[in-house]
Amino acid sequence: MKELARRWPVGVALLRDMAQTADLSPTIVEALYSEALVLADEARAAFDFSGRLVPAGEDEDLARIALSCEALRTTTRMMHAIAWLLNQRAYFAGELSEFQLRRHGRLPQRQPDASPDQVALLGPELEALIERTRLFYARIERLDLAWRNHFAMHPAAIHRLRERLGVAVGHL
Repeated sequence: MKELARRWPVGVALLRDMAQTADLSPTIVEALYSEALVLADEARAAFDFSGRLVPAGEDEDLARIALSCEALRTTTRMMHAIAWLLNQRAYFAGELSEFQLRRHGRLPQRQPDASPDQVALLGPELEALIERTRLFYARIERLDLAWRNHFAMHPAAIHRLRERLGVAVGHL
């Protein structure tokens, strides 16, 4: 845990907070918002076009297209996550009602991922950054879905099967 705390202090704080709550809290939203801003800034810096491409034996035009496509995908992904988090912050600050948040605060569906061949043209550093933004967006998607379901705990498959059997046997 100490190693995790050193490498990802926001993530460890989030884990501690999430272990104590079954709902989305301002603390979780603020930690995620800070993490999103850092990640978005890293993406902006990484996709800065000034002298970024050094293709190694690949067609330079294909590499530039891959860079443009991934820059757009990655920054859009992060802006959607940040917009969702800003809506959550507004809700917790009392600036949005729950109705407004549920109606207008939806996280857009995830965009299709790039082909592995296209991402491979960008190099390992950008590939790792793209993966980090994908994982971050997936976390936000899970929170959005859980929040929309009011963080309802759904019974395990065995419990659902028992309930169905109980109903079926009760009707005999």
